[in-house]
Amino acid sequence: MTAQEWITIVVALISAASTIAAVVITTRASNKEITHQLETSQAVTDTKLQNLTEEVRQINVFAQEVPVLKEQIRQLTNRVERLEKEVAP
Repeated sequence: MTAQEWITIVVALISAASTIAAVVITTRASNKEITHQLETSQAVTDTKLQNLTEEVRQINVFAQEVPVLKEQIRQLTNRVERLEKEVAP
């Protein structure tokens, strides 16, 4: 092989190595960006889930109080009816 052929082969190999390196660097950068976006999205989702969980807890407390309030209303209604009967001529 002549020196010119060797030079052509070496230049081709350097070009191929450069191309591969560029692809690897670009892919890594893209993966980092995607990973960051996923982490951010996950953090937002986690925060929303925590907020919703707290809202559900508050609603559950209210839902537990409703039967108690209904019973108290029933008792008060009965008391008012008795008092009305006592006051009525």
